[in-house]
Amino acid sequence: MIKLAGRIWVETENGKLLGHGRIELLERVHACGSLRQAALQMEMSYKRAWDLIGDMNNQFTVPLTISTRGGKGGGNAVVTPKGLAVIAQYRELMQQFEQFLAETKTDISL
Repeated sequence: MIKLAGRIWVETENGKLLGHGRIELLERVHACGSLRQAALQMEMSYKRAWDLIGDMNNQFTVPLTISTRGGKGGGNAVVTPKGLAVIAQYRELMQQFEQFLAETKTDISL
């Protein structure tokens, strides 16, 4: 049996804006309140996670996350209302895409 599969990512003239990994990073930041913890959960370096979040924040008109530096009480990160809306919009787009793939017939035979 052959099944179509794929993923969607969103690009601008500056390159990739959103994709599965970036959305997962936002979701994990939202769940645990920490960019460092989100990066660890994804087995990603903190620097890579920081760069991805910074890139997304710079490309949107308002930030998707807001971080406070560590210290005695430790730092934290929160996903903004705009970030939550972007997550929801991406998930809806993926659901529509997956439905399209499921409904698309293929004549490919092996």
